[in-house]
Amino acid sequence: MTGKRIDEIDYLKCIFILLMIAFHLVFFSEKYPLLKQWVYTFHMPAFLIISGYLMNITKRPRLFLHSMGWILVPFIIMETGYVIMSAILPVRDKIDNLTIGIVLEKLFLHPMGPYWYLHTFLLCGLCYYLVFWWKRPWRFSSRLIVLGLVYAGLSEIFHVVSLPNALYFLAGVIIRRSGIAFTDFFHPSAWTIIPLVWLSLDTNNLNRFTLGGVAIVYLIICILLWFYPMLSSGIKRMASYIGSHTLILLVFSPLFTMCSKVLVSVLSFDSSGLCFLIIAMIVTVGGSLGMAWLFDRCGISPYFFGKKHIL
Repeated sequence: MTGKRIDEIDYLKCIFILLMIAFHLVFFSEKYPLLKQWVYTFHMPAFLIISGYLMNITKRPRLFLHSMGWILVPFIIMETGYVIMSAILPVRDKIDNLTIGIVLEKLFLHPMGPYWYLHTFLLCGLCYYLVFWWKRPWRFSSRLIVLGLVYAGLSEIFHVVSLPNALYFLAGVIIRRSGIAFTDFFHPSAWTIIPLVWLSLDTNNLNRFTLGGVAIVYLIICILLWFYPMLSSGIKRMASYIGSHTLILLVFSPLFTMCSKVLVSVLSFDSSGLCFLIIAMIVTVGGSLGMAWLFDRCGISPYFFGKKHIL
């Protein structure tokens, strides 16, 4: 990541991580399948663009690998736990025959749950670093082409990443390496609501892997940036705090989204599912941050995140 935080980007990360959590709440998301399809069109692609934009490859190899290693550690621990729990609990993506081979396959090839993002982040980030640190007299455009070909190989030959997801990450890299400010490329404008609504009304565009889906990703970021100056200072501070701790929410939120299923029967009187959504979101966000606080207090953070304090 860059040294100086960008408030607008933390705000965007806050919005997208909260949407990720909301639509991993099965009871709520199944009530609004079209809304889920619309949100899935842009929330993780936007995260990948931001990830590519923010990734700092100016570090020396040892420091860069150190930072990536401390993303790998929670990924391995939590993905392994997620796979094991998927074999025990009656979940939608249940594993019927748990073996070491299945665990390794999920860890290195096809992760389950939201942890696929960390898997993609690690692979795309490492390849980005290697291509741009390779001491060859290549032009910027040549390195981008090579990086794109590497991502294509990871997708089409090794089948370890989704090519469209890798290309969203690459888009963030291109924006950053071109020297364009994030808020200049994604220009805040109220007028973007018109093409956004027009594209969103056609369900054929509700797919991150189509040109219409790419346009929706761009327009969503623009309209959200347009809203940002209108927010109160308190909401901005809260958004900045959540946005600066998205790794915590990504890592720990599945624990609480699974546990939130016990609320379904209690809140079944609300057919809209909104009461469930509000309470489950509070439990998930608060529980995830509480877990991080507990890790800090118990001295676990240095062994889990590589930092003395994660909060």
